[in-house]
Amino acid sequence: MVERLSWKKLVWELAFFYFPWVILGLVFGYLPWFLLVATWIQLIWHFHNQLKMSDWLWKERSLTPPSGSGSWEPLFNGMYRLQQRNRRRRRELATLIRRFRNGAESMPDAVVVFRSEGNIVWCNKLAQHLLGLRWPDDAGQPISNLLRSPDFVRYITKQEFEHPLEITSPLNYDRTLELRIMRYTEGEYLMVVRDVSQLKQLEGMRRNFFANVSHELRTPMTVLQGYLEMSKDPEMLVGPMWGKAHGVMTEQLVRMNSLVEQLLTLSKIEAAPTIELEETVNIPAMLDILEKEAISLSGDKNQHFTFDVDASLNVLGDEDQLRSAVSNLVYNAVKHTPNDANITVRWYLSAGGPRLEVTDSGEGIGPQHIHRLTERFYRVDKARSRETGGSGLGLAIVKHALSHHDSQLEIESELEKGSTFSFTLPQRLVAKAA
Repeated sequence: MVERLSWKKLVWELAFFYFPWVILGLVFGYLPWFLLVATWIQLIWHFHNQLKMSDWLWKERSLTPPSGSGSWEPLFNGMYRLQQRNRRRRRELATLIRRFRNGAESMPDAVVVFRSEGNIVWCNKLAQHLLGLRWPDDAGQPISNLLRSPDFVRYITKQEFEHPLEITSPLNYDRTLELRIMRYTEGEYLMVVRDVSQLKQLEGMRRNFFANVSHELRTPMTVLQGYLEMSKDPEMLVGPMWGKAHGVMTEQLVRMNSLVEQLLTLSKIEAAPTIELEETVNIPAMLDILEKEAISLSGDKNQHFTFDVDASLNVLGDEDQLRSAVSNLVYNAVKHTPNDANITVRWYLSAGGPRLEVTDSGEGIGPQHIHRLTERFYRVDKARSRETGGSGLGLAIVKHALSHHDSQLEIESELEKGSTFSFTLPQRLVAKAA
């Protein structure tokens, strides 16, 4: 263990160095010359050690200090210890920075660090995706120059960050972003950005849902209330109007019951967790029953049915959900297809997997309606839907049931020619024969 350098040690070192030269100078009688030679030797030795130190600090990459003697040994070792301490601190600092960045990258939100004057210090990858920032190209750029929303510029200028700010995404005007800014360190702020578009959509859907349910239930309840008030008159109970009133009330009750059942079915499918697709579902047997029910439901509409079914094609899935999806497609074709129309149902193994197609030769659907058909309570012709008993929930049920089976509803339609509603299940859901 090398001791640290002290003035006492330096004095003793110089005394031991000059002592022999003083003796020689006294003996030979040239003391000044001997002291001058000794001083030159001392200077050359110090100069040599300075060069060694300079080469070690600036040229060599070795962590081991050069060998030294005398007063230079504790200097070399002291600087070596200082370098080790600095390297250790840099490693600790680099580890902290790496942990912060890894944590920020793992967050589900975009993160931007900027100085109080607005210059960007750092951002994670999600910030680049949501805000269109580029790292490290945008380092040091004023954030207000990159996010040019007037609301955001005012927000930054006022520096009143108690409440979050919502702005439109600079990359996609259909997205809404929520920004929260908080003080990070002295002179720096941390901005957390999240995409709240889905929350906004869900909130809007919730409001529309309750409004639509209230509207759908109000009509039959008003009819029932009116007839019940009329029934207070004893003559109504025995008069010729009672038969008609009884029929209308029964019809409205059936409609309300159907609406409630479909709401419960939709809620059950939506709330269901990820299901294990291991149950064998006999789709051919299901379609055989649906064919009989479709003919019965058609009544005197003189519709022509063709069921082309691969009797050996069973699939893996949730039987209740698949029954809801298939039955809604078949029933919709019967209800919304005019008289004398052709309805064809095909169940076969396509190149992509098991496929169901329900095709009709009816009036068709305008292209402006197709992308909204799976919305709750959306109906192309509301008056006609009420006549047929449609609630606007059938295709929403189909959409969510198919999503649980990694499939989606496909709709093709042409006015005056008819429509085709279809879906294809993944090839892996084909049930192997026993």
